[in-house]
Amino acid sequence: MTAVAHVQKSPLGRQLAKFAKNHAAVAGAVIVGVFVLIAIFAPLIAPYDPFQTNFINVRKPPSAQFWLGTDELGRDIFSRMVYGARASLTAGGISVAIAVIVGVPFGLLAGYFGGWIDSVISRLIDAMLAIPFLILAISLAAFLGASLTNAMIAIGLSAAPIFARLTRGQVLSIKSEEYVEAAQVIGLRHPRIILHYILPNSVPPIIVQATLTIAAAVIAEASLSFLGLGQQPPNPSWGSMLNTAKNFISQAPWMSLWPGTAIFLVVLGFNLLGDGLRDAIDPREY
Repeated sequence: MTAVAHVQKSPLGRQLAKFAKNHAAVAGAVIVGVFVLIAIFAPLIAPYDPFQTNFINVRKPPSAQFWLGTDELGRDIFSRMVYGARASLTAGGISVAIAVIVGVPFGLLAGYFGGWIDSVISRLIDAMLAIPFLILAISLAAFLGASLTNAMIAIGLSAAPIFARLTRGQVLSIKSEEYVEAAQVIGLRHPRIILHYILPNSVPPIIVQATLTIAAAVIAEASLSFLGLGQQPPNPSWGSMLNTAKNFISQAPWMSLWPGTAIFLVVLGFNLLGDGLRDAIDPREY
């Protein structure tokens, strides 16, 4: 049997093949990949200093010199868009990482031990999920203070209940499997059963949910920055750029067009990627 045939018949090979056949998922992966590369290589891509003001070029329309035009301080919008990708993608990734680190352990404890532990954690999850995600994030960000770091913490804590509930449901399903019951019968300790048998089998849906949640986190970061609770000026952020652009929507519509389009494309990319991963890794709806 050739190596290619072996890969094609392996679970990972089948998942990759199924993902590759999903054109929308591949398109989402390409969109996300392009923006990630833009964020990583921002200093090489941006033609101008994103902080450099030039009052001679205030609110210039798109041209050969300024591809996406300039803003109210004469700064190149393309350069600020490129650096703004860093803020949005960093906020999305770190926020979801915080949500996973906080939410997954609570879900494991609630699903595995049950009883009063499950009741307490489940009621806490229900209480937090009763508050709209964005409202909770805005409240926490206002309490912590206006900064990108605090915005990421607020978004992460607001999204943690989603992962806790998802993990709890997965654990309730997995712990009834025969291999888990066998591990309990032979006397393995609870931490070992959770870490070696239950958690690894809960990872695929968590990965899918994380991908989808990054899209929501990008929107939340843009919303917080728009309200002045996220990335602080003069540091570029798509949300803060929209906040400024709203004051010049009739004189310089390009100031709001580009950051809005970027947010739309990133969110679309992560949603398409997440849907594709869900179909490829775990086709069940959860």
